[in-house]
Amino acid sequence: MTDATHSTLTHDASGEPVERVLAVMAHPDDIDFGSGGTVKALTDAGVQVSYAIITNGDAGGFDPAVPRSEIPRIRQEEQRAAGEVLGVDDIVFLGYRDGELCVSHELRRDITREIRRVRPNRMIIQSPDRNWDRIAASHPDHLAAGEAAIQAIYPDARNPFAHTSLLEDEGLQAWSVPEVWVMGTPTPDRWIDVTDTFEAKLAAIHSHASQLPDVAGIDERVRGWLTAQAQRGGLPDGRLAEAFMVVSTA
Repeated sequence: MTDATHSTLTHDASGEPVERVLAVMAHPDDIDFGSGGTVKALTDAGVQVSYAIITNGDAGGFDPAVPRSEIPRIRQEEQRAAGEVLGVDDIVFLGYRDGELCVSHELRRDITREIRRVRPNRMIIQSPDRNWDRIAASHPDHLAAGEAAIQAIYPDARNPFAHTSLLEDEGLQAWSVPEVWVMGTPTPDRWIDVTDTFEAKLAAIHSHASQLPDVAGIDERVRGWLTAQAQRGGLPDGRLAEAFMVVSTA
């Protein structure tokens, strides 16, 4: 990792240190496909990373022989295994139904709870804007997760009079998130060189065996995606990158 990349990861745009990061994702495996290399670089740098996974991915899988009732357990176990690879052990599952996600007061409250619990200096969220160039990034659950997350960031989590039960019943004080990194966005402006953490990213992806009917081909597909991102970001030939749009939300 270059000194510049290290500084970008461990400090926000104002130069303040980043000690805690919260990623809010629609499904198990979203963080690993979208930001696994960045997460590993963060934890290697000593940053505490936490996940809030909104659904259990219960509409996923490809093997009809696996009982559908087992999918939530399987996918939670896979996400915990992937988190262990990347240095993440604080993983919360919010329990919403896969494929039916929408922005609701309840979802905003539940994400706000995690923001106030973790008190992150940075969040990683999914894009609420459809990416017409890469439609797979714009699963309806991803769009809903991104929109609910940004609404929880502003105005909910910082407003002590929003979701008052979180303060009154759970003692969770208001918290302002200063910076958000949006993944899967059609308009990235930050590219993180993840060449050195690529193998860890692949290992995390491989943890999601229930979602990988083509294990042999996944590595090259992921390498191709990251190569294209690196080229778009102007990185040297042979480098691999994950892309984000960085938003100040202070």
